[in-house]
This record gives sequence, structure tokens and C-alpha cells, in this order.
Amino acid sequence: MQSVFPYLQSINQFLWSGPLLFLLMGTHLYFTMKLHFPQKNILKAIRLSVTPSGKKDGSNLSVFATLSTTLAATLGTGNIIGVSTAVALGGPGAIFWCWVTGILGMATAYAECFLSVRFRSRNEDGVFQGGPMYVWQNGLHKPSVGKFYGLLTLIAAFGVGCTTQANSITQTTSLSFGLNPQIAGFAAAILAGLVIVGGIRSIGNVCVKIVPFLGILYTASCVLLLVINREALVPAIQLILTSALAPRAALGGAAGSSLMLTARYGIARGLFTNEAGIGTAAIAAAASQTDNPAHQAYVSMTAVFWDTVVMCLLSGLVIVSNLLLHPESAQGVNEAGLTEAAFSYLPLLGNVFLSLCLVAFAITTLIGWSYLGEQAYRYLTRNRGIFAFKVAYIVMIYVGAVLPLNLVWECTDLINALMVVPNVAALFLLQRFLRYDLK
Repeated sequence: MQSVFPYLQSINQFLWSGPLLFLLMGTHLYFTMKLHFPQKNILKAIRLSVTPSGKKDGSNLSVFATLSTTLAATLGTGNIIGVSTAVALGGPGAIFWCWVTGILGMATAYAECFLSVRFRSRNEDGVFQGGPMYVWQNGLHKPSVGKFYGLLTLIAAFGVGCTTQANSITQTTSLSFGLNPQIAGFAAAILAGLVIVGGIRSIGNVCVKIVPFLGILYTASCVLLLVINREALVPAIQLILTSALAPRAALGGAAGSSLMLTARYGIARGLFTNEAGIGTAAIAAAASQTDNPAHQAYVSMTAVFWDTVVMCLLSGLVIVSNLLLHPESAQGVNEAGLTEAAFSYLPLLGNVFLSLCLVAFAITTLIGWSYLGEQAYRYLTRNRGIFAFKVAYIVMIYVGAVLPLNLVWECTDLINALMVVPNVAALFLLQRFLRYDLK
């Protein structure tokens, strides 16, 4: 299998360097205008996310639980390590392009979640099931395309959602705490497995309790670091803005970059972390108790806001302000080490705190993606053999924790690219059903 590794790298580099970036950014821009800038209603959307909606339904999730499950699957290494690599490879201006991707991506997230609720199905247990596969089946009457998307989602769940996250846990715990990878992998499998076997209600309840807490904790730590680095905050903002259109070498020895390279890494990291356009958020949105597609779409749109517009921006400001104040801290670190270098100045074991955040986010991602994978599996098997899927997923957590995963990462990148095409196609084909009012 290693013989195909260079070919996968070349394919992914081509796809994510041009075609997919233009496709997704074009889609974001189109639906931003088509829906008359739904981003302007972000405060209303945030309020809706914490306002009960719809009838009490023990079989499905509240709107806040669907948001928490979406964030569980997306928050994590992309916000912490992904931003670091964007700055290292694309320069400080990459933060601006990442932020723009989040702003515009909210419209695409709105569209895909609206259609998911609009064309979802309800199984014999009263549980709502949806996502791009049901949009293709119920909205476009092309179940074969739905099955193709479902298969891609299932593969992605075992890849980016399972094995890669488990591997990041063992790498972090091994480097930071000297923990044996097999022990860390076994512990991660047990912790996540206890939640996964409980089904949708268990996943929703855990995500509601843990994800907001983790998000607030990480955000607060970034704000604290910005207070500590306050003398460099305004210069950092100025550097990010000027570097976005007139790229320069990043401070601390990171590589120089052209405008295309700066935009590429910023946009790519933004797309990867919020997944707007890939369609995964729409799967969680369909489980909502509300009967109003616009209501749920606005709530789901806030996931992109919190993930990219807020958390990625804060991470970027922390990194760039630290580089301005302490350029020597970045000397000799790898592309993913800029965040760690910045957090070393956090009072009371900053690097230990960052490691614990990475592990906690990875575990919630394992849980969130188990739900997405389960829904794809249910679609493909018509709700048969669900326990077998859960067992396989839990086993793969351990397997992923102890195996090298370069090939898995490349395969996952290709799968994500393939998921974009049917999801975006469905948005354009069914755009006539979209509306942006709550009536």
C-alpha cells in the first residue's frame, strides 16, 4: 500500500491547491448572495441555539445538542495545530483567509443543513435521519448517489473521525506525559466506547456537557494569552491584514509565501476545520427536534462561526502576537509547534494544558464522528447491524492509536474531496427550496 502513497499525495496536492478551493469558495460566495447574507443574523442564530424549539422528543436531539454534536466532530486539532501550520507555511496573512472562509462558509452550512432537515426521514423508532444521502434520495430521487455519499462518510468516519484522532491522542500523551501508546489507545477506546454504545441520546448528552466547556476553556486561555501579549495585539492584527494581500515571510523562521500560497493555506485550513461544504454538519442537524428547517439551519450555521470565525482567529492572534514578542520561541520548532511555543507563556503549565486540550478535543471528535459514521451505516444497511458498527468503531480507535497513519491521512483527504462534489451539487440542484426566514 505504501507504493500508492506518493500518488495519493500528488492527487491531494492538486485537488486541495486549486480545484476544490475554488469550488468551495465559489459555493460560499454564491449562497452568501443567494440567501441575502444570512451571516448578518448571527446574533439571532446564537440566541436560537440556546432557545428550546419544537416538541419534547425523547428520540431526537434539542437544537443545542445538534450544535454540540457538530462542534464535537469539528473542534480540535484543526483549531490548534491546523492554524499553526497555516501560519508556518502561509505566513501571518493565512489567518485572514482562514477567517474569511469561516465568514462565507456560514452560508453554505446554512444551505446544507436546511436541505437536510427539509428532506430527512424518520425511522420506525421515531428517530430522524438525514444528511446529503437523504437529500439525494428524497429530494433528487437518486438513492444511488446517496449511497455513494454514505459510503464516503462511513470511510471518513473510520479515517479522520476515528483512527487519526486516536493516533493524535497517543502522540500527544506519549510526547507530553510519556504514556505508552497501547495504554493510551485502550483508555481512549474505553472512554469513547462507553458513550458510543449508548446511542444518539448518550452522544448528545455528553456533547452538550463537554463540548461547550472545552470550547470556553480553550477560548479563555487564548484571551488570557492575548492579555499577556496585549502590547503586540494591535501590531499582530496589522501584520495579519497587511500580509494577507502582500505576503511576507512569517516571523520566527517560518517559510516565506506568495499571495497564492498564503490564501491557499488559510482557505484550506478554514475548510478543513469547519467542514462547510463537505456536508457532515447536515447529518447532525437532521436529528433536531425542531420542524423548522430555517431554525435548525441558523443554529447549525453558528458551528462554523464558533469553530473558525472565533476559535481559529483567537489561535492565530495568539501565535502571531507571540512571534512578535518572542521570535526566539519559534526557532527550531516544526510547523505544528507554533501554538505550543505560544502556550509555553501561559501561567501554570501552559504546554501541559494545551496537551490536555488536544486529548480532550480528540476524544469528543471520536464521539461526534461515531454518530456521523453510524448514520451513514444505517443508511447503507437500512438500520441493520448497528451494534456491529459500534464495536468495529471502538476497535478501530485502539488500532488507530498504535499504527502509523500517513497513508490514512492521505486517503482521508481524498475521501473528503470526493464528499464535496455530491454535497455541493445537491445544494445547487435544490436551491429553489431554500429560504432564510423563520416563518
